[in-house]
Amino acid sequence: MTPVEIRERLDGLAGKAAACTACRLHKGRTQAVFADGSPDADIMFIGEGPGYNEDREGLPFVGKAGMLLNRLLREVGLDRREVYIANVVKCRPPNNRDPRPDEIEACKHFLVEQLRLVDPAVVMTMGNFSTKLLLKTSVGITRTRGQVYPWWGRVVVPTFHPAAALRSGPAMEATIRADLELAVRTARERLADPDAQAGGQEEPDSYQQLGLFG
Repeated sequence: MTPVEIRERLDGLAGKAAACTACRLHKGRTQAVFADGSPDADIMFIGEGPGYNEDREGLPFVGKAGMLLNRLLREVGLDRREVYIANVVKCRPPNNRDPRPDEIEACKHFLVEQLRLVDPAVVMTMGNFSTKLLLKTSVGITRTRGQVYPWWGRVVVPTFHPAAALRSGPAMEATIRADLELAVRTARERLADPDAQAGGQEEPDSYQQLGLFG
């Protein structure tokens, strides 16, 4: 598939997300928040769901946490336009609560297709929710962060949600920055070594087989 075809597929998918009424979350949204960044990205970031600012602007990570993420990306030599940023669900949960299982089930096909089309070398989960969901673990982010996990032909590198650094300060910022450096280094190593792309697991025939979220 050519880059132009990938962009067209993603644009079409975004249109479907904008019109989606498959779960209760659509009733409270201002608009769906599909993604931001480059379809050619080597690193894909996955958060939980849109917040207040994201719901208003239609882009992920645009509030204070987003501004911090942008700065940390620059500090490790990345531009936001070079990465791809998405969420587990595309509509804002009320009061920023965790998405419910049926909401995730209704929305997961969008993220599955985003992963298939962007095909990043590294997936970086931000925060407890997306990390536990993708890795199917009950272990918290404090213990899972800073490590590289083989995952369906690529790897996952978990880190704290940038909002945690807004609450905790410079020490947490430094931790997220270190995890970003690990993700960048891992992406470069994997892209330089095609054999590493296998990630220790065979690529499924269909990404629907991933069973991403249970």
